[in-house]
Amino acid sequence: MSAADPVARPLRLRTAQADFEALFQARLHWSADTDAAIEARVADIVSDVRQRGDAAILEYTARFDGLRADGVADLEISAADLRAAFDGLPFAQRAALQTAAARVRSFHEAQKAACGQSWSYRDADGSLLGQKVTPLDRVGIYVPGGKAAYPSSVLMNAIPAQVAGVGEIIMVVPTPVRAGMEAGQGERNPLVLAAAHVAGVHRVFTVGGAQAVAALAYGSATIPAVDKITGPGNAYVAAAKRRVFGKVGIDMIAGPSEILVLADGSTPADWVAMDLFSQAEHDELAQSILLCPDAAYIDAVQASIDRLLPGMPRRDIIAASLNGRGALIQTRSMGEACAISNRIAPEHLEVSSADAQRWEPLLVHAGAIFLGAFTSESLGDYCAGPNHVLPTSGTARFSSPLGVYDFQKRSSIIEVSQAAAQVLGPVAAELAYGEGLQAHARAAEMRLDAVPRPRP
Repeated sequence: MSAADPVARPLRLRTAQADFEALFQARLHWSADTDAAIEARVADIVSDVRQRGDAAILEYTARFDGLRADGVADLEISAADLRAAFDGLPFAQRAALQTAAARVRSFHEAQKAACGQSWSYRDADGSLLGQKVTPLDRVGIYVPGGKAAYPSSVLMNAIPAQVAGVGEIIMVVPTPVRAGMEAGQGERNPLVLAAAHVAGVHRVFTVGGAQAVAALAYGSATIPAVDKITGPGNAYVAAAKRRVFGKVGIDMIAGPSEILVLADGSTPADWVAMDLFSQAEHDELAQSILLCPDAAYIDAVQASIDRLLPGMPRRDIIAASLNGRGALIQTRSMGEACAISNRIAPEHLEVSSADAQRWEPLLVHAGAIFLGAFTSESLGDYCAGPNHVLPTSGTARFSSPLGVYDFQKRSSIIEVSQAAAQVLGPVAAELAYGEGLQAHARAAEMRLDAVPRPRP
């Protein structure tokens, strides 16, 4: 380690110390409040795209991404281009992409079979009751393309939509013009385009930011309006999704990435240190926490952090994240660690234990639970199969990972028989009169002892 290397010192805490609760809460705190200036700018962009459509999309794409085009149609990437991107990848990347996609598809097919089917039954009076499950007609997926490219996000958003039976999947991805590039040639990541090909995306537009979200929500002459928007983005994208919610559905407003590791000291310290790095490298606000009853093991993890950090390409971001929001917490027991984990309700929860199955039943709030020393969170991000779009900032207390169910809707099916109407009608009428809704009551009463008219 040289003098110029960053130093990462996550906050050291013990649950037994008197001020633990106050320090613990302060370390967990993260404000989801959106900057007022961002909200105001996003409001202007969304309103402008809604009113001027393609013209506004072209203007903002040129302004923010440096990508100039004669029409929005020129910003669409053809299916042939997606296929060419896939064919042009090295064999290892093609194989990895196909393997990951197959595992993600297999998991979501099982999910659909378990919970995504219509059902019905007839009761004793012959009435038909049930639920009809149908896919959304069209969805939009946002794929970041500014600071980094995320082909895994393409797979995790598009494949469950495809498995659900969505009729059309529209993808938007910014392709900013980098230094030295012509204004009409944004940077297209071939792995992202290849992922769109593998995942079955129908149309792709090189548009990003709040203007892309507005275009998906309201439609334009070229970009069709969708029923739901999913996928991560920066503060402008999150603010735009929040603003258009109600016109369209959204998956969630995600906060910074999180990992919580419950360790009993049996996993190599280097492995746990790198797992903490794996979330810290996302951005400075990401949170990485270790809960462990073994003080000597926590010391070993800190030593691994010190030794491994200088070799990480994103070491400055990792250090900022660990120093600002990281924590190494000594608990009284693994049981107490599980209880604290449930309070945090983390996005990613690793149970790095020789007896992970023992602790899993105690864990009730987490986006995804990774059991055992060999189950690194990074496998879940890319290729294990379950979705990596997970609730953050404690919302795992009431939210679930993105899945097939997010791309389906449910309609209740009710067919009341004549016999059942005689039983249910007086009940409905009594309650309706109690609410002062006489037409409701009379509609039910008119069917009492009524004989349906014969069909002509």
